[in-house]
Amino acid sequence: MELNNIKPASGAKHAKRRVGRGIGSGLGKTAGRGHKGQKSRAGGFHKVGFEGGQMPLQRRLPKRGFKSVALKFAAEVTLSDLQRIGAEEIDLLVLKAAGFVGELIKNVKVIKSGELSRKVVLKGIGATAGAKAAIEAAGGQVA
Repeated sequence: MELNNIKPASGAKHAKRRVGRGIGSGLGKTAGRGHKGQKSRAGGFHKVGFEGGQMPLQRRLPKRGFKSVALKFAAEVTLSDLQRIGAEEIDLLVLKAAGFVGELIKNVKVIKSGELSRKVVLKGIGATAGAKAAIEAAGGQVA
């Protein structure tokens, strides 16, 4: 094979549709653009969602919902997760090292799910009322 022998596969290339080239082509006169109007003219187009001056749908509908960016950097840890960690003093760095929360997490809260049978001391970590009671019942504390 040589460079002068290479050609595309059969059917891969086809002639471009030539518009505005006479009545026999099927796309003569208006060239498939219909009659008159902004869309029939050269350069005549408008932005997505434009409704000819009528108030667009995305502005007619009421605004709803909100996603807090702070939630992206928050995480939950269960009592059973705390049970599995070997350390007695638990803070954010210990949780990250153990792999229970991601590296970008800034806020952690302990929720009451599972059992805790050993003493743990939480530093800089929040806890729900039920989780706090369970930690204190096991001899630990939430600082």
